[in-house]
Amino acid sequence: QVQLVESGGGLVQAGGSLRLSCAASGLTLDSYITGWFRRTPGKEREFVAAISWRVGSTNYADSVKGRFTISRDNSKNTVYLQMNSLKSEDTAVYYCAGKKYGSSRYSNDYTTWGQGTQVTVSS
Repeated sequence: QVQLVESGGGLVQAGGSLRLSCAASGLTLDSYITGWFRRTPGKEREFVAAISWRVGSTNYADSVKGRFTISRDNSKNTVYLQMNSLKSEDTAVYYCAGKKYGSSRYSNDYTTWGQGTQVTVSS
């Protein structure tokens, strides 16, 4: 059974940085895609970034491009989301999600989800 566990959320001032981690277990990494989504109260889940485990190709939402970096460490089965130049509008619960065969920006395409980690950016 695939499991994804996020960590690294917290409170940070605007302009600061945080790094989120997503540890994966129980899966075959080849052809697997891991994405980060976020949700604020009253809104739909929003795509943030995604990465292919096999080739490392990445995909970003326009709102975070240039500020956030997604990466993976295959030896640790872990995906990271480095978030720099944080803004108050980045405040959300961040979720790690997984799927097979092909990157996607749509949350409905992802089959496995972590429990979420809160990121709060104070202005």
